[in-house]
Amino acid sequence: MLPGPTSPGPTSTGQTPTAPTPPAAPAPAQRDRVARAVWSALVEPGDEVAGALVAACGAAAALDWVDRSLAGSTDWDLLGAGSDLAPPARARLTRALDRWAARRPRVDAAALARAGARSGAHLVVPADPHWPARLDDLGAAAPFALWVRGEPRAVRTPGVALVGARASTSYGERVAVDLAAGLVAAGLGVVSGGAYGIDAAAHRGALAGGGRTVVVLAGGVDRAYPAGNARLLEEVVRTGGAVVSEVPPGAAPTRSRFLQRNRLIAALADATVVVEAAWRSGAASTAHHAARLLRPVGAVPGPVTSAASAGCHRLVRDGVAVLVTDVAEVLDLVGPLDAGRGEEPAPAPGDGLDPVAARVLEHVPRRGALEPGELAARAGTSLAEVRGALGALELEGLVRRVGAGWAARPRGERGEG
Repeated sequence: MLPGPTSPGPTSTGQTPTAPTPPAAPAPAQRDRVARAVWSALVEPGDEVAGALVAACGAAAALDWVDRSLAGSTDWDLLGAGSDLAPPARARLTRALDRWAARRPRVDAAALARAGARSGAHLVVPADPHWPARLDDLGAAAPFALWVRGEPRAVRTPGVALVGARASTSYGERVAVDLAAGLVAAGLGVVSGGAYGIDAAAHRGALAGGGRTVVVLAGGVDRAYPAGNARLLEEVVRTGGAVVSEVPPGAAPTRSRFLQRNRLIAALADATVVVEAAWRSGAASTAHHAARLLRPVGAVPGPVTSAASAGCHRLVRDGVAVLVTDVAEVLDLVGPLDAGRGEEPAPAPGDGLDPVAARVLEHVPRRGALEPGELAARAGTSLAEVRGALGALELEGLVRRVGAGWAARPRGERGEG
């Protein structure tokens, strides 16, 4: 805590010195960054109540509201809804406060900053240029920040998630290495979870091909897990890749965090391929997350007698994944990617779009789909303006309906009905 100003007396010359200028309040961007670091430690990954609260109020204001509420002064008006906040929403927030109460006194922003510095981690937040916009498709379940060891730009690189069983076979590992090497040769990155088996083989294949790979951990970036892959993770960092986590340095990898980590792997990638997976496998969880995000999912077949491939066969049979057997088929699954996340770039002024339609188009994804309400929030326009813009963009052949949402048309489809 900073000491308060004092009233100095006269100096030896008889002059009263000027009182020191109080330190300036942190800029809003810095307050947001600090608050997001605190949120990353305060709540468990995937806490959608916290995510919705931060989306509604901003990270810093939401944290202030939590602190006041935990101190016994819950002011619902600070949420901007006041007495209009529905009872179920109040009940969810009240239960969430109970969850957060025990941990809040232990979360200190300065300690988090020191832990990040000790581990060599960068804190990447949504306002940063290196924030991977793909994560925003997770909505209220999106991470508040990413702790990144290595090259933050690697996390934004278009890429494919290669995932699979820890108890892998030599066949599965060979396929993972070959796919990863082929993908980096095509200019894509490889995303996986750093575990034994298929994950490690995918990372090694990317490294052998001279490409970048991203390791997504369930615990802090300073806690290599499994420990036997510590040297592999260091090699990833050394060669321009990244080791990332949504929980701060020092955080332990727990079962629930592994399950939530899978959603990040799926969200960071343009497509997910399950190389080898048993009937019940965490890799299948990653595939289902990708499918919910409307990202392409592939599965590599194996011998019908192999329990190690039963999960892959199940994904294909259930229509979650398409069968892929080589790099060419994975690249076909991914399709052409623009720079960044594969979203349609803002049109040039000569394209004839009005400013609102152009702004809306910037936020319509090529991979996945967004509903009009979400597009309005991202584009900073009204819902009525978004609906009008989408109608005009549809007539121009630039967007298409996908269920209740909208996606950008690939360039090759433009002009088609």
